[in-house]
Amino acid sequence: MLARPEQPAKITTTEWLGVSKWDLETPALCVDLDQLNRNIASLERALATTGIASRPHAKAHKCPEISRLQLAAGAIGVCAATVGEAEVFVASGIEPVLLTTPVATPSKIIRAVNLRRASNRFMMVTDTEAKARQISDAAAAADVTVDVLIDVDPGVHRTGVQPGEPALALAQLIDRLPHLVLRGVQCYDGMSQHVHGFAKRRAQVLERMAPVSETVALMARAGLDTGIFTGGGTGTYNIDHQHPGFTDVQCGTYVFMDAQYLAIGSATGSPTYEEFPASLTVVTSIISANTPGHATADAGTKALTCDEPDPLVVGAPDVRYHTRSDEFGMIRYDGPDGRYKPGDRLELIVPHADPVVNLFDRLFVTRAGRVEAIWSIAARGRSQ
Repeated sequence: MLARPEQPAKITTTEWLGVSKWDLETPALCVDLDQLNRNIASLERALATTGIASRPHAKAHKCPEISRLQLAAGAIGVCAATVGEAEVFVASGIEPVLLTTPVATPSKIIRAVNLRRASNRFMMVTDTEAKARQISDAAAAADVTVDVLIDVDPGVHRTGVQPGEPALALAQLIDRLPHLVLRGVQCYDGMSQHVHGFAKRRAQVLERMAPVSETVALMARAGLDTGIFTGGGTGTYNIDHQHPGFTDVQCGTYVFMDAQYLAIGSATGSPTYEEFPASLTVVTSIISANTPGHATADAGTKALTCDEPDPLVVGAPDVRYHTRSDEFGMIRYDGPDGRYKPGDRLELIVPHADPVVNLFDRLFVTRAGRVEAIWSIAARGRSQ
């Protein structure tokens, strides 16, 4: 009978502190702390000249420690995309939290209302009169009053009440319901965030949001609360202040950046989005390099998702990295053979930050290439 091999001692989380990111077990999700802080400061500095505030979307990082950095830098609150994410951030003491997705099932409505019991600064959105009545009934049963924004559709037809009279009617109902307090309007034009070319992106988002600004003005004339008009994101943060009545922007990916956003072009005319350099990377190891011009790494779709464009190899723009396999990244390059050998490390800018972060339990926080902290991605997998 074969002898049972000894099991290697598992390295504890704290044992990674001080280690070079190039010595981490791979694939490893890393963030450069200095660049992360620069991105957070850059957004606040830019918004300070426009008169609007930031309400960053935590669905991008799912990490309470990053929300604390954003709030300390001047953010007026954070956003969550799901009830589960909101529960994590409220439980972590982060506030105010805005739940940006309408909830429809009775169980989720009850969970959202319970968040109001845990945090008197919790807010949520709704987009139909039926849902508004259900929230009010659940709030009455819980003996709380819930702050609500109406979610308005910019033409994407994903969520949201239609602008104009339908939105006004919903707002008036919320204003009358005894256990709801109308706080304003949310409108997120997700389809404009990744439009390539600043001029085209600006024209599209201004056109789409014009009826929403008119709706906010209509509500104000009717004597309704329009103190919050929130939306926008990383791709339009420097345009959203031009929407009349707009108060705050829900940027998310700006803290990390990814290949999708870097490709949209900046206001300077550069084809690369330069305002927020990438702080988030995945470190991967070469595991095979037996064919000239080819190599294989250990970060496939389970570490990088199937999203496009392909990951970008830091410091090697001529190298093409493809994630079309679960465990493997396929590398193609021109030039002399033997460029890579097993054990070599590569650093990748991810295709789409939000779902990539959702694949990892922890974030290695580095400074000058060494691990300074390890943060839990506490809201990972909280999709419900």
